[in-house]
Amino acid sequence: MLRRLLLRQARRRHCSSSFSSALPLSSPTFAVFGANTGVGKTLVSAGLAASLLRSHAASPSAVLYLKPLQTGFPADSDAGFLYRRVPALVRPSHAAHLVASIDTLSPAPSVETPSSSREEAAFSYDGEGKAVRKLLACRTLYAWREAVSPHLAAEREGMTVEDAHVRSLLAACLSEGENLGKGEGDVWKLVETAGGVASPGPSGTLQCDLYRHFRLPTILVGDGRLGGISGTLSAYETLLLRGYDVSAVILEDCGLSNDKFLLSYLRNRVPVLVLPPIPEDPSDDLTDWFSESSSVFGLLEDALRSFHLKRIQRLNSMQRKSKDLLWWPFTQHNLVPVDCVTVIDSRCGESFSAYKVKDNKMMMIPQFDACASWWTQGPDSKLQIELARDMGYAAARYGHVMFPENAHEPALRCAELLLGGIGKDWASRVYYSDNGSTAIEIALKMAFRKFSLDRGILLDSDKSITNERNIQLKVLALKGSYHGDTLGAMEAQAPSAYTSFLQQPWYSGRGLFLDPPTVFIRNGTCALSLPQSIQNCHLSPGDKCFPSLADVFCKSRDSSAAADLYSTYISQQLSEYSVSSNIEHIAALIIEPVIQGAGGMHMIDPLFQRVLVHECRDRKIPVIFDEVFTGFWRLGVESASELLGCLPDVACYAKLMTGGIVPLAATVTTEAVFEAFKSDSKLTALLHGHSYTAHAMGCSAAVKAIQWFRDPSTNSNLDFDRMKLKELWDGTLVNQLSSLPNVKRVVSLGTLCAIELQAEGSDAGYASLYARSLIQQLREEDDIYVRPLGNVIYLMCGPCTTRDVCTEQLSKVYHRISHFNPIH
Repeated sequence: MLRRLLLRQARRRHCSSSFSSALPLSSPTFAVFGANTGVGKTLVSAGLAASLLRSHAASPSAVLYLKPLQTGFPADSDAGFLYRRVPALVRPSHAAHLVASIDTLSPAPSVETPSSSREEAAFSYDGEGKAVRKLLACRTLYAWREAVSPHLAAEREGMTVEDAHVRSLLAACLSEGENLGKGEGDVWKLVETAGGVASPGPSGTLQCDLYRHFRLPTILVGDGRLGGISGTLSAYETLLLRGYDVSAVILEDCGLSNDKFLLSYLRNRVPVLVLPPIPEDPSDDLTDWFSESSSVFGLLEDALRSFHLKRIQRLNSMQRKSKDLLWWPFTQHNLVPVDCVTVIDSRCGESFSAYKVKDNKMMMIPQFDACASWWTQGPDSKLQIELARDMGYAAARYGHVMFPENAHEPALRCAELLLGGIGKDWASRVYYSDNGSTAIEIALKMAFRKFSLDRGILLDSDKSITNERNIQLKVLALKGSYHGDTLGAMEAQAPSAYTSFLQQPWYSGRGLFLDPPTVFIRNGTCALSLPQSIQNCHLSPGDKCFPSLADVFCKSRDSSAAADLYSTYISQQLSEYSVSSNIEHIAALIIEPVIQGAGGMHMIDPLFQRVLVHECRDRKIPVIFDEVFTGFWRLGVESASELLGCLPDVACYAKLMTGGIVPLAATVTTEAVFEAFKSDSKLTALLHGHSYTAHAMGCSAAVKAIQWFRDPSTNSNLDFDRMKLKELWDGTLVNQLSSLPNVKRVVSLGTLCAIELQAEGSDAGYASLYARSLIQQLREEDDIYVRPLGNVIYLMCGPCTTRDVCTEQLSKVYHRISHFNPIH
């Protein structure tokens, strides 16, 4: 009965495409990893279980021992060892009653098991006082007959198991285990792995990666033998690299004082405990050894209790402390109650692991990061580990090294990949910086220099300035654009909430800002919306409605009435501006290609932007593409210029360039722009940079991420023939969303799906709190971490996120919006 229940729960969890199992934290849960096979993991599990159950207190009332993967079964059964040996080891000084049980949930067909795999036995212990009830539950999740690594056993015995199935069943067991104590005390849970830290699971995934989603605090069973120091430290570093917390190291005393070296090397960061030598005689039932070791297991129990208590205390304090100590960006603190602060314990792939207290129960709950942590995130769990490894290597090899006049492999390799990818066939130079806003400032300086040289504002011989006081260089940009929040970048964008006197008292808006036409889905149809500034009387219905998004990007529109309309409008605006001033020059065009991000996730008609680029080309105005948000597969292609069908002179990249694991930006440009800065005077060089320019860790991460996203063997979403991502958002669901009466528009492209809610007046725009109740429902009830732009809600996945995961999240959003009734 229990077996069927757990397997049913596991199947339900697995049907949820994302890993979404909440893990209880009220009771201590630890993973038992080994530095190698044969180091005594099961002996440690048994000794710790006996120590816990020996306690005269009511808590803990139960110990749940889980062995997710077992080979050599049933002759070798670690769960069976605990089931048989622990009751004899308990021997409490007080009266107690122990019920022990064992169960095998999913054995391979080759395993010979009785019709009922569950056994149960009761034990009574005489002593003082009222008998305390205790329970020991031992469960093997998956078992194979041959005593080899799980990946070999699974292959040879015809029972392969996906990682998701292993995690789902383990999560179901951990969740159900909370009920073992029946409210009488804590339930300690021990999850013992198979083999060493990096031993493969049944699919071939290393077990340290297989269980990383849970990030359970770890007991590392070290190796006391010759060579054991190396093996133990390697295991320790492997766990740390993956974000595990090692709560204790315990190992056998083999007479080599390995423990003393480990304690010194680890600098007392982790308790290191030593067990007596384990008898080599196979006939020894280890009773005496366990008795001799009982004090060590008592110390281990104390160390684990202390670790768990400190962890819970810290987690419980973080909401209040964050309100008292932190100053969050883009956040009005008065609007964030203490209990609405999300405490993030870790991240694995697309999801946070958030600490929550629900119904007085402490839980660690995976939340889908629907804003991609401000549009930076792209890694799945595998890439996350790869990035951590490569960054660790770069940090160990280079630390940080100065960049001007120097070269190092990560920076050079990253530049090669950038110029061979997003800069292919147009760019020849890469200028590194630290973030998107800085990359924009650099791009503006580049464009202004090129314009000044082309227009004779600078003398070509030495680039000296003439008539400096009578020259004002400005940008051509679009209303609703956002290019960063440093002072110079803000000057290159139209007035908005971000540039108001409250935010930027120096803002003047140094540019001509055009009102662009937008494209969106409404009632299942792609529609074009023209601003009032563009007269649309000559456009036919065919120019304003499109059967699909592909038609919006079709180059055949270049000869349409809409193209003529756009060209006339842009030419008129530029002509009027040039006539109005003799000293002001439009010296650069800067646009976010296709999608305006912070301005509200608006899709600009790509035809309008293509015409705009062509008009600027005719006037020798340098073109800047701000791809900080749109670049590196965010819109389904590596560079949004592929969607526009035209190229820039300068382009800026950041965010997804490193996979989102660390800040790094690049301003990529043509050789002609680079030549505008060359002379024999240092004063004509580009005098811009920061201390960590081209830092090796960031460049290494970028190299890994760029290669990972464009490789179909690592990114299953990639259509390699077209070098585009496959459709990630279910088209039928998108159309249904766009047809809801409370939805104004939907934009679905690449990894982005944005929904603007119908709202008027103060309920619309960036400052709107219109969707506040909806956001709370999505966060608290649907486990989707959404951060809106006013009344615009958006979902953003990574280039490697599966379509099933996207559909799951979008379905939740559709359900909530379809029932959304805002309360004012």
